[in-house]
Amino acid sequence: MDRTEKREFISSLAAVFADASMVVVTRNQGLTVAEVTDLRRRMRAAGANFKVAKNRLALLALDGTKFDGLKPLLTGPTALAWARDPVAVAKVAVEFAKINEKFVVIGGALGAQTLNADGIKALSELPSLDTLRAGLLGMIGTPATRIAGVLQAPAGQLARVFAAYAKRDEAEAA
Repeated sequence: MDRTEKREFISSLAAVFADASMVVVTRNQGLTVAEVTDLRRRMRAAGANFKVAKNRLALLALDGTKFDGLKPLLTGPTALAWARDPVAVAKVAVEFAKINEKFVVIGGALGAQTLNADGIKALSELPSLDTLRAGLLGMIGTPATRIAGVLQAPAGQLARVFAAYAKRDEAEAA
């Protein structure tokens, strides 16, 4: 990379850090091209990105961002994963680390809060943002269905009572 490419890379990475809500730092030493491609595909499917970046350039891009606490984690062969949905990127990284021992989650940051590997693992166990939204909508809709059920219950009971009287009258007439 020449100087202009490095400047462009740093500015693009700084823009990524400004937009993301979660960054996970990983160690990917020994991964094959096929494994990295599989990881990138999984990240994209979850709405996240994965990039191997030179530590020196990543450190320069981190200056002045909310992820400044990641600097101590950027030693050795590292790669970065980021997304707006913090649970999605953590889930993909932890799941991939379970099936591939060469891929190790070092830590990360959720905004200004720096997390170690255990923090990332705990975050990955939370339900995703879409699951939480669906649960919230279900909770909001539940009272309405209960009210409708309560309002319909007396009418249903009256209909059953009338049907029972009608059957009794038919049986007496026969």
